[in-house]
Amino acid sequence: MRLRVEFTTEPFDLDEVPPHAVAARETVQAAPLDAVDVGPFGNTAEGAADAVLEAVGSLLRASLEAGATRITLQVNVVGEAEA
Repeated sequence: MRLRVEFTTEPFDLDEVPPHAVAARETVQAAPLDAVDVGPFGNTAEGAADAVLEAVGSLLRASLEAGATRITLQVNVVGEAEA
């Protein structure tokens, strides 16, 4: 199974990237995922179910430790992993 996670961290800061957003970005970029897209108002990552679920746990911990006060995420099944 393949999963896609979409997430945002708060509080927002339009002047500079907050530490919690950097932590989330670095966490998903370091994970063994197939696709990662980070932006100022939302982020997505996609990959095998186990990799996405592990990355979600890591990004929650890292973002909260770096000062996030809210993390919003959505996980969708997008298809089967290649055999």
